[in-house]
Amino acid sequence: MTIIESDIRTSETMVDGGRIEEFRRLLSGELACPGDHGYDAARAVWNGMIDRRPALIAYCVTRQDVVEAVNFACRTGILTAVRSGGHNIAGASLCDGGLVIDLSRMNRVTVDFASRTARAEGGALLADLDTATQTHGLATTTGVNSDTGLIGLTLGGGIGRLGRKHGLSCDNMLSAEVVTADGRVLNASENENADLFWGLRGGGGNFGIVTAITYRLHPLGPTVLAGSLIYEWKRVREALRLYAEFSAKAPDALNTDAALVTMPDGNHGFAISAFYAGPIDEAECALQPLRQALPPLADRVAPISYVQLQKAGDASFRAGTASTRRHSFYVRSLRPQPTL
Repeated sequence: MTIIESDIRTSETMVDGGRIEEFRRLLSGELACPGDHGYDAARAVWNGMIDRRPALIAYCVTRQDVVEAVNFACRTGILTAVRSGGHNIAGASLCDGGLVIDLSRMNRVTVDFASRTARAEGGALLADLDTATQTHGLATTTGVNSDTGLIGLTLGGGIGRLGRKHGLSCDNMLSAEVVTADGRVLNASENENADLFWGLRGGGGNFGIVTAITYRLHPLGPTVLAGSLIYEWKRVREALRLYAEFSAKAPDALNTDAALVTMPDGNHGFAISAFYAGPIDEAECALQPLRQALPPLADRVAPISYVQLQKAGDASFRAGTASTRRHSFYVRSLRPQPTL
């Protein structure tokens, strides 16, 4: 631990060393600074292209720690960022020369089976929620990389495998605990601070620091039917047309996506992935038309635990290897283009 006896200059202002030490004493968690052992690991995020050097990283372990961090930021005027899972592609959870309020150690998830709800703290990852809820055969919409921060995903909307049937992550948010910029702790729901609750559901992290969210849960698992159908490259047009037609008519419980892929032998192919949010026998019936329409090179659709499925893509998106360069757009439908 580095004891800061003198003032430090941050990217925005000069911060008195005595104030920093007072802040350190108020924290239940840990304050990491440049020169501390583990500082470089502390400033690492999922996107390996982000290389920023905060002046202070406050590891919060309680809601009061977050309040103290916000109050410190207000008193000093220091540039501040908030980190949960650190999965933001643009690196918004870090800042150069400022304060990072890190919630990663606040990762507890509690499940109320009777009310089918779960309360997740601000640093919980998708894996934390999935593991806790699947113990009770319950789940809610989250993303598809288990090391993603749950709260950040929710505040951005939250698209996942259960979305067609149960809506976005933010649609399943019942209430949120928020530390506002003036250090107050508010509860937001449809019945309390309703305007704040409205803004949080997809409005991003601009309304305060969310230290906990309560989610609505739905029966699911623990075993589901999911996997991919792989098609040869020479049949990519047929497979893409099949995907467009089948997915447009699929029931809400069936989530599908498609991708051009490189296979282990180096050849290119086309994959249609499917997941059914319901019983295995229903899933088999729903997927039968897809499986029979066009013979695949490989059929990898099979029963799998939901928790394992949620981790299946992690190896393809390992922390530290991501790229900031991404391009995307939305289309209402996939239609064949006329041949020139």
